[in-house]
Amino acid sequence: MHWFAILVLVLILAKLAAQIWLERLNNGHVAARADAVPEAFRKFIDEATYRKTVAYTLAKGNFCQVDLAWSTLILIVVLFSGVLPWGYEAVRSQCGDSVWTMAGFLFLAGVAISLAGLPLDWFAQFQLEQRFGFNTSTQRTWWGDRLKGLLISLVLLYPLLALVLKLSDWARTWWWFWAWVAFVGFQFLMLVLAPVIILPLFNKFTPLPEGSLRDRLFELARRTGFRARSIQVMDGSRRSRHSNAFFIGFGRFRKIVLFDTLVEQLPEEELEAVLAHEIGHYQRKHIPKMMAASMAGGLGGLFALFLLSEQAWFYRAFRFEPGSLVPALLIFGLVSGVATFWLSPLTHLWSRKYEYEADAFAAKVMKSAAPLVGALRKLNEKNLSNLTPHPLYSGFYYSHPTLQERESALAASG
Repeated sequence: MHWFAILVLVLILAKLAAQIWLERLNNGHVAARADAVPEAFRKFIDEATYRKTVAYTLAKGNFCQVDLAWSTLILIVVLFSGVLPWGYEAVRSQCGDSVWTMAGFLFLAGVAISLAGLPLDWFAQFQLEQRFGFNTSTQRTWWGDRLKGLLISLVLLYPLLALVLKLSDWARTWWWFWAWVAFVGFQFLMLVLAPVIILPLFNKFTPLPEGSLRDRLFELARRTGFRARSIQVMDGSRRSRHSNAFFIGFGRFRKIVLFDTLVEQLPEEELEAVLAHEIGHYQRKHIPKMMAASMAGGLGGLFALFLLSEQAWFYRAFRFEPGSLVPALLIFGLVSGVATFWLSPLTHLWSRKYEYEADAFAAKVMKSAAPLVGALRKLNEKNLSNLTPHPLYSGFYYSHPTLQERESALAASG
């Protein structure tokens, strides 16, 4: 076995070991606090709901360990069994090595690998989520979503892959830079297409009916300088009882979107506080900052791929012959997550900083932290969120602070 293949295998197994250890660490931490509702949460959650929250957290943790083991097994088989070079040579010999053919190989390889995860995805939706009362999706809706996602990927990602391969022929040693330009352009295209074409394929969006809630939210948008074209309600309850709020689009096409479950769960003042938090992200320029960081990371990743694609040992470690960018793209796409996992505490630390800033903005706009605290408590209760995660686990997996951390920060800010 090639030395680099051995290194990649060791890193894959190290990541799996760390992830399973974190899941068990978190489950043990939560189970040790399962006997009674912690003092900090007794004002808003009863014993029965807390026990259900603990049970949901433990069930997800146990399922996640199975999911991690399965996905790691699939990755190891795909990388080291020789199936990838076999498939690559079979496609080249039968269909040639044109840009469109090779893009098709990359696309189909990605689809085939993702199919292996479908049984566990199905189990998570129709067994785990069903058991705790969250699933509202039907089999038809669930399978329809996956078919739509596949078709959208075919229409959008397949041409993008072909473009990247064409750029590698045209730009030679600078292909990685122009590929990055193409990816950035694709991101901005999605900002336009997602709210107009893609999201309506999955959910129904209806204008928020006229009334006190609509007036309150538009008034909030006006006084915070957040220009929105409309406020819409999305039928999130068609698939799940989980809830959320967000905004889509940009400029004069920006729309505020509320899950119908959120509208049902929160009173008007608390809904206003949730929206004030989202507007806080906009006013503090969090979204463009995170997009810029993502773009910078993408540029660095593509440059790293370029450097690796120039090394014959990178190809031969996985039984490919050097000379084409296609195998390098495929291998890099499969193994890059092994490295980025260890960076997740840093990215989540940054994300949580922005969440604190958005919370502080909402409290200032509302002239009190109470509405936001009330909303956060209800959302944590309704979604059976883990109220007592292990700090190391939340550091690796939570992009938002825990409820107790957010309440403490709001109290400290006055």
